[in-house]
Amino acid sequence: MTDLAFKQSILDEEHLRLLSIGYYISAGVSGFFSLFGLMYMFMGVMMGAVISSAAKTGQHADAMPPHMMGWMFGIFGGLFFLFGAGMAIAKFLTGKYLRQRRSRTFCQVIAGITCLSIPFGTALGVATFMVLGKPSVQSLFNRSTAA
Repeated sequence: MTDLAFKQSILDEEHLRLLSIGYYISAGVSGFFSLFGLMYMFMGVMMGAVISSAAKTGQHADAMPPHMMGWMFGIFGGLFFLFGAGMAIAKFLTGKYLRQRRSRTFCQVIAGITCLSIPFGTALGVATFMVLGKPSVQSLFNRSTAA
């Protein structure tokens, strides 16, 4: 191994390590924000229950919004939570796979989705594409797949 190739391998290892840390941080942030979906789901279920019980007892039935509004609010919150938690898991796996030098395609797909999270996700996704596109890094991933 030449001196230049040795320096390049050290640089590639460091880039992959930093990207991995970035995806772990992004996974934590996504996981935290997905918890807001649970709050909306809880509020929607409570709104639906209160509106339904008020409509049954006849108290202010004409002034209340339709009882489906609360349930729609809860469904939206649940979907928001599931999507956010799914993205957090996918980003965590991407960080893990970058450390293990495997599933390059999965890492690129998640990097593309991460690019939609402006501005940090865009920087992380673009950096991932730049690093994973280098032939020296591709050989690291190919080497781990062959082993």
